[in-house]
Amino acid sequence: MTPDRLLAAIGGASALVAVAAGAFGAHALKARLSPELLTVFETGARYQMYHAIAIVGAGLAFARWSTTQFLGAGWLFLAGTLLFSGSLYIMALTGARWWGAITPLGGVCFLAGWALFVWGTVAR
Repeated sequence: MTPDRLLAAIGGASALVAVAAGAFGAHALKARLSPELLTVFETGARYQMYHAIAIVGAGLAFARWSTTQFLGAGWLFLAGTLLFSGSLYIMALTGARWWGAITPLGGVCFLAGWALFVWGTVAR
């Protein structure tokens, strides 16, 4: 599979998981979590969806311009999703607040991914 198609597939799968997580949070977790932890879970789902779309976009941008910065951006968006959204999901579901210490690492990956995306766009 070509890198652009791989990123598009990963982004699509991540969007699918984000929709499922959002529905799970809205329906199954609403009665089980405190409002604060439910908000934490919903933040994870929201940022996962934003960056699922960004992963697809990085794949499409690479297909169009073949600039490796777009590949790097896509992989950083994926890493950010795993670290940021993943830590928020785990924290909300377990109540173990120390997982929140991992969340900023995901945020840094998101920022680095967006910086690479901009670089790939303007450095052509």
